[in-house]
Amino acid sequence: MLKVKCGKGFIKLKKSPKIVGLKTKVAEESSRSLDQEETSSSKEYVDREVYKDLGGFNVVTLKTDEATVDRKLDEVREMEEVELGTHVYYAEGSDKPLIPTGEIFITFEEGVSLGEQGIALDEFHLELIEQIEEEEIRVKVTAQSPNPIKVAHFLQQTSLVRYAEPDLDMPMDHYALQMPADSLLRQQWHLQNSGFLSDTRRPLAKGADAKVIGAWHRLGSLGDSSLKIALIDNGFDLSHPDLRDKVVNPFDIWNQTPRLYQGDPQHTHGTPCASVALAASNGNGMVGAAPKARFMPISGTSFSTSRTEQMFDYCVRNGADIISCSWGTTNPQFQLNAAKERAIARAAREGRNGKGCVILFAAGNENYDYLNYYAAHPDVIAVGASTSMDKHASYSNRGRELSVVAPSNGDWPILAARAWWDQGWSQQNGTFRYWVDGRSRGDRYKHFGGTSSATPLVAGVCALILSANPDLTAREVKQILEQTADKIGSPSSYYYGHSRRYGYGRVNAEKAVLEALRRKRSSSSSSTQPPPELDTPTPPTNSGGQTGTELFKIDVQKQQAKGWGIQVGAYTDYNNVILQTNRMKQLFGEPVVVASSQVSGRMVYKIVVGNYANLQEAKKLQTKMKAKGINGFPRKLSDL
Repeated sequence: MLKVKCGKGFIKLKKSPKIVGLKTKVAEESSRSLDQEETSSSKEYVDREVYKDLGGFNVVTLKTDEATVDRKLDEVREMEEVELGTHVYYAEGSDKPLIPTGEIFITFEEGVSLGEQGIALDEFHLELIEQIEEEEIRVKVTAQSPNPIKVAHFLQQTSLVRYAEPDLDMPMDHYALQMPADSLLRQQWHLQNSGFLSDTRRPLAKGADAKVIGAWHRLGSLGDSSLKIALIDNGFDLSHPDLRDKVVNPFDIWNQTPRLYQGDPQHTHGTPCASVALAASNGNGMVGAAPKARFMPISGTSFSTSRTEQMFDYCVRNGADIISCSWGTTNPQFQLNAAKERAIARAAREGRNGKGCVILFAAGNENYDYLNYYAAHPDVIAVGASTSMDKHASYSNRGRELSVVAPSNGDWPILAARAWWDQGWSQQNGTFRYWVDGRSRGDRYKHFGGTSSATPLVAGVCALILSANPDLTAREVKQILEQTADKIGSPSSYYYGHSRRYGYGRVNAEKAVLEALRRKRSSSSSSTQPPPELDTPTPPTNSGGQTGTELFKIDVQKQQAKGWGIQVGAYTDYNNVILQTNRMKQLFGEPVVVASSQVSGRMVYKIVVGNYANLQEAKKLQTKMKAKGINGFPRKLSDL
């Protein structure tokens, strides 16, 4: 067993007793096409081909008869058609075959001259490929050289050499996502909308979906199985095949026990809601947006203040990461009191060990110009509905507190799970059905919709965001959702990037996951500060809390590209630039510089506060800004 350098450490290698690597002259003749080329496995001395190409060699097992693999390899090397033959190795504790490519990277000790380096090359008949640095070279073995593993091992023992690392190749792990095999996945247009469904002639708008499958690909998985999504609702069927193996910490508000009340035909709503968020990928039925997430069912919705406090406190105590609520009230007589507002705020700030539970409420289905009062809470992600045609669902409530919309019914409905006691809805002939077109897609499923369906879909997307970056706060998750949403509908309906009809747009899970991953990379960087975020614009409000008009006096002067300042952000909406510039001037009384440039086809405005002759002075301002909770980084104006 030989010890050689590999990466940042050393590994011990042993020869494979069965497989070898061969490079034949015929295989390299460019005049011969692939379909004419003789395969290794057709050679009389080859038993079977293991890998077609590994490190430039075909990896095979040899027909050894009574001979050892060493002796048989020596015989094969003497054949005219064989250019090179090599042993294949295994690292101690690994089952991955390793093959030396014939190249070796050598790092000499400091002070070793080029002449002394040449001595080492001559001793092992090595050919210089590249002088990388003064003391680092890349070489390859020749026909007179020993095995490259042995050469590297012997070089490592010499006093002239610090490291000698043989170039090794091995089969790599491929992280392609194993797509769910659930039979109804093709019916779930809200996850990925191709523009049609195989079992209906109803046209859909291609791309009118939440981009969930794209998010799975970006993650390389279906999410993190440690995450808990709490659904507060009524009518959970815990025996449903898509839910039963995922349940943790169940609780029934009505009977105050972990045994959930089931079987009442009036209460079936919780089952389809839960399935849209987290139905398991088990090869059958449907699949949720976050199929790996665990399911915390809280049964028993309530307007009671004490029970509202209990349900949210229970979620916090039992480790809920996300809380999805598809219920509420729009009756002006029953707005939230201060205690209820505090209960929601407490969960949003104290849950997840201080990072906050991500809380979602449905906007409501009354076609009102204001939201469900629970959804209007500032710590809540308020979710409205869009359709399979990428339009506003006519029933979905509108309002300035609306965060995003998500695909639901209004054109073609969502597919969801149904409770075993769900009786469907009645037709005129007295029968019951579960499908808008009367065509069954399975006994335990049905068509579903409303903001009730849109909300758990976004809850599942939030679980994917936290799978990408578990360190995000609840507030950051909300910001990412709003920042990455796709603007749908008429551009004129958006004011400061926000629409009372669509919120910040239709949720885009793929973009949200990418932003979460970007922030994770930025926060883990120790050498540089994270790049400025493209902030979600916030509509200005007047003292009455309603959207209004603000006037600003703007003094524009040409700024020379010299000096230093503190960059505080980059924005795509110029209205937001005006607001932030005004805020910086009020807080610090310093000049504010705005630099504009085209980035990926859109205009981006960078805001830099201050203009100092040197970096040290700029850093003093940075300290003042940090004291007021504003993060920025020093920027040379000539680099903008």
